Order: sequence, then C-alpha cells, then structure tokens
Amino acid sequence: MYKPASYKKACPTTRAFVCNGCGTKGIGGWFVPNTVYGLSILEACNIHDWMYWEGRTEYDKEFADWTFHQNMLEQIEQGHKWLKWLRKRRAKKYYLAVAAWGDSAFCKGKPVI
Repeated sequence: MYKPASYKKACPTTRAFVCNGCGTKGIGGWFVPNTVYGLSILEACNIHDWMYWEGRTEYDKEFADWTFHQNMLEQIEQGHKWLKWLRKRRAKKYYLAVAAWGDSAFCKGKPVI
C-alpha cells in the first residue's frame, strides 16, 4: 500500500487530527462506511485524508484520488476471492465520488491562490 513518507513519519496525534476515515468529518462521515462488504478500507481512507491535507495543486488531488483507489484495490486483492468483484465495484464508486465531489474537502482550510 502506498503511503507518503510524511504520513509514515507522523505521530499518532497528528494523524488523528488530520485523518478521520472514510467520509467527511462530522455527522456526514457517519453515512460512509469504513468497510466494503466486510473488508476494512480505513487505512486507505486515512492515507487519502492525509494526501488531501498536504496537497496544494489539482495534480495533488488527482494523485490522492488515484492512490486511494489503488490502495483499496490492493487491500481487496488480499481479501476473500468470492467477494472481490463486489468490493472492486464499491471501491470504484468510492473513487468516483471523491474524484467528482472531493474538491471542497481538498481545498478546505487552504489559502486561495
């Protein structure tokens, strides 16, 4: 699974401040599960949060979204073979959602250039 060096080096307190799993922080995040058909994708979601927090350019957002999808697929490949196609389909939906509607989360708290 791909993890930025800064994510690996970060202390647990900093990670907890930046990362909140799948979905948005607050009540909206309660509706987006951290699992796909029983398989936890929490780490992929946390890495994605971290990359959004660090990112500054459109390329950074696109790379974070692509990495999120690849990390989920890697986790799915290690899971139960009978559920792979369902999980891959759900992972694609997660990816399409962040690619289409993740701009506000990516830009939140960053200065407008």
